[in-house]
Amino acid sequence: MSVDSRKLLARPLQDEPSLDVQGFDRPRAFMDRVAEDLAPLLEIANRPVLTARQFGRDQLVQLCRLAARYETQPSVINRPLTGKILISAFYEPSTRTRLSFESAWHRLGGDVMSITDPLSTGLAKGESLFDIGEMLNHYGDVVVLRDSDERSVYEMLEALRIPIVNAGNGLDEHPTQALADVYALLKWRPSLVDGHSDESPARIGVVGVPGRMRTIRSLLILLSRFAPGLAEIVIVTDEREPFEPDQREELEEAGLRIEVVDDLDVVLPTLDVVYINSIAWKHGDYESLGARYRLSEQSPFKPGAIVLHPLARGGELDRSIDATAHNWYFAQARGAVFIRMALLSALSKTYA
Repeated sequence: MSVDSRKLLARPLQDEPSLDVQGFDRPRAFMDRVAEDLAPLLEIANRPVLTARQFGRDQLVQLCRLAARYETQPSVINRPLTGKILISAFYEPSTRTRLSFESAWHRLGGDVMSITDPLSTGLAKGESLFDIGEMLNHYGDVVVLRDSDERSVYEMLEALRIPIVNAGNGLDEHPTQALADVYALLKWRPSLVDGHSDESPARIGVVGVPGRMRTIRSLLILLSRFAPGLAEIVIVTDEREPFEPDQREELEEAGLRIEVVDDLDVVLPTLDVVYINSIAWKHGDYESLGARYRLSEQSPFKPGAIVLHPLARGGELDRSIDATAHNWYFAQARGAVFIRMALLSALSKTYA
């Protein structure tokens, strides 16, 4: 056995991450700031979740508050989904999204049927998603679908009489990842729910291509709900046309102030939040975008700035940041379980 292996084996395991950095200690502060009002969530009950556009500000705030309650008070969850079945259909590779949905459903007391390979289903024999959807009506209570074809969730929806949740559809959207992103942001700065505070409006840098990255597309839509508390969204990209037609206009009409730059190090000292991603899913394969943009502990961060990343990461996000206070991406991933618990509770109209 090597010396390094002995050191690893001798290191005690920790039940929880350190609470003095990385945002793991913040959900209670957010929950205490916002009064509970479940009424906005009634509009979500028994409805499909297809796009970030369907969420209003009040729904987002209350979903995040419910998530904070689940995160801070796990002992009071009464397993309201006992006897309910989630059909977890992931026709495209996933770790965090699939496992966080399944973890969320299990924590609420339900059972899970999981599909991780479309070739193990009737699709391999030419069956349509419409027909698969018709069968799923009889087998479960909620469907979560990820597919590299952006049309798949809509084709299955035509036959469904149970809710379906879009867990990523090609280059189009990833609305529940954006919910996790917003949950992290509201824990970092609860005053965003007010639209004003003694703090200066936040300047958020988004490293990526809004027109070709589903995580960023959905995030920008949700950020527009909190536009009064945001000074500016700075898109960092080396693409000449990073937006789809009318995409930027829609966001600006919703209140976002947007700047596009191509030099990350120049703008980095002015950013309160850095959201970075370099991977897009395209036609059954991954595409790397903006690979030249990289963050490390040596990057010229603004004091107090935080870094978010939807994960999985590549060379764009160095591990040297992990032990710094800039790292909020692990707290972001942890919070994804609780925001999905909140969403699934709202869909089922069963709040623990």
